[in-house]
Amino acid sequence: ILFLAPSKPLTIQHENSLNDFMNTTVASLTGNNRPKERKKLWNENQIICATPQTIESDIISQEYDFSDVSLIIFDECHHAVGSYSYVYLAQKYMQKAENQLILGLTASPGWEESKIKEVAHNLYINNVVIKSEDDPDVAPYFNPIEVKWIKIKLNDELEEIKKLLNETLKIRLKTLKKLGIIDSIAKPSKREILVEQKRVQQKIASSASPQKELFKAVSILTEVINIMHSQELLETQTIKTLNNYFNKLEKKKTKASKSLKNDYKFNKAVMLTRRYEASGIDHPKMKRLIELIHQILKEDPENKIIIFSQFRDTTKVIYDYCCDHKLKALRFYGQASRENEKGLSQKKQIATIESFKNEDYNILISTSVAEEGIDIPSVDYVILYEPVPSEIRMIQRRGRTGRKHKGEMFILMTKGTIDESYYWSSQRKEKAMKSNIYKSYSDNKFTLDNYVAKPEDVKSYNPTTTPSFDDIQDTNEALIYVDYREKNSNIMRELDKIGCEIKVQSMSVGDYQVSDDVIIERKTVDDFSKSIV
Repeated sequence: ILFLAPSKPLTIQHENSLNDFMNTTVASLTGNNRPKERKKLWNENQIICATPQTIESDIISQEYDFSDVSLIIFDECHHAVGSYSYVYLAQKYMQKAENQLILGLTASPGWEESKIKEVAHNLYINNVVIKSEDDPDVAPYFNPIEVKWIKIKLNDELEEIKKLLNETLKIRLKTLKKLGIIDSIAKPSKREILVEQKRVQQKIASSASPQKELFKAVSILTEVINIMHSQELLETQTIKTLNNYFNKLEKKKTKASKSLKNDYKFNKAVMLTRRYEASGIDHPKMKRLIELIHQILKEDPENKIIIFSQFRDTTKVIYDYCCDHKLKALRFYGQASRENEKGLSQKKQIATIESFKNEDYNILISTSVAEEGIDIPSVDYVILYEPVPSEIRMIQRRGRTGRKHKGEMFILMTKGTIDESYYWSSQRKEKAMKSNIYKSYSDNKFTLDNYVAKPEDVKSYNPTTTPSFDDIQDTNEALIYVDYREKNSNIMRELDKIGCEIKVQSMSVGDYQVSDDVIIERKTVDDFSKSIV
């Protein structure tokens, strides 16, 4: 039995749970294990918990196969779209397994019916079972979660900056309308502007001699995106988060950033932001958040709280405020490093969660990293510093409370801003998600036979024997050596699909060796240009 989960911590969590529940051998396979060690664990244990990327790498390298796997479980199966490893592994499983059985699990399949069907199609699902909190086998484990909105009004200082940014934006939207790029200056969404930017860029790329107006339009569209992002940070985040963004813009040497630097009103907005940060004026959300935390801890000093924010900069500001108020807080974020801050290594992430589990800390301040796939203990309260426009993310965040007893979630929302739009967007999508599932399939169990690919639809797969390079010219088969750093690229997957045999190893030169004479180096455009310089 193979139990797949999208992250290492969640994989370990499943291994621990199964060891408690099952009277059989259970092991976890992640990138932390060497391939030979993983092969040994695979052969010696009946239940394997693993990350999909690890299994994909081993299947492609032919360390083992799916022939004797009689059940494969895809946890958080809503990931099974696009090029995610789940899609590839389901296909390989249907090709190789002698006794095929697939189970997908998710609390948030998505609000669009097409997305639900795509997941079912990609995982070869024939039947879907819907379980709600009202089902008798779910009810004993479910605790109600009360959601409370806290509506906040922008203070006068931030309204002043908002007005300047609105005026700066309006001028550029008028220019775009004159150029015929947009039809109306009624405030478009950031997504609409990004679509227009892509369209104009494609027009430039496809033209032998593009018009000057198109280059001008691309630059103005970039300015509009920068202003819109500034507005979002102003309305929903903290003064420091906005100021950090302005500092990053100043360092850029693009035409768009230079134009904004020379804009009087935009410059005034920047100067006011810096003045207010220096004098300690901040978004009123921050004061209300600290009051709310004190209120929760006054009720019970042992209460556990998780605070979510979309922006890493904002989590830092919240953390600093908590420290200033002598609150026992921890900060949790991703492994990727940023301009002024190193990422949180997996070891430090695990240590942070362990500290939060103990009595030492009450508050965990996190980015979206903690929404899913991290073994975080149940908390008493979830606080969203801002709403998110995704029903999946709202469900995942809400699910961090209410596991052991009744939970509460607070959502801080700035009146008359994008906060309100995001909140109602997530509510509409969640409602649509439930409606689409129940509307289309009134019974608790439904069939997707007309849509879902069957095992017999999967193209036959014939693994190749291992040729030497000397024999390649006389056969249609290929042995390709791949550098271990390429193991997470989709290229290995594509080579496997066309029947190549792949050997992953450390290569001193190049990324792919296809013969004794030919080595291929794969580079991004940016990497290539830097190499030339």
